[in-house]
Amino acid sequence: MNDPAFILHARVYYEDTDAGGVVYYANYLRFFERARTELLRQAGAGRALLQAQDELGFVVRRVEADYLAPARLDDALEIHASIERLGGASADFIQAVVCQGRVLCQARIAVVCVSFSSMKAQRMPQHLVTALQPYVRAYSHPSEKI
Repeated sequence: MNDPAFILHARVYYEDTDAGGVVYYANYLRFFERARTELLRQAGAGRALLQAQDELGFVVRRVEADYLAPARLDDALEIHASIERLGGASADFIQAVVCQGRVLCQARIAVVCVSFSSMKAQRMPQHLVTALQPYVRAYSHPSEKI
């Protein structure tokens, strides 16, 4: 992932792994969720604020993930997150888990902005679009594609 818009640093703990000390595949989704949450917080659009101020939130609509190499117990990870496309009521994130410069897992995750009262898609308010705009990046990976 070239020039990620946001990087979250994390460590692999025992709770993230299977009996062999390898990160369980579904836990990569937890890493991706944390990075998206922190990206929103850094943008000034944290989830608690969005819910309180606009009664809005994001739900995952689709995940496409490629598992390229295992993360192991105690690895220091970088979780990269960028927005590939920002729509009226949705955003497509490109995310990667990286260890020592090597991409271990990469994913495209589509999220939809919803009203909490109706749980239906809701157009993002302009202040949210403006806050997220700096995180929009073109995606290109030289050796792997999603």
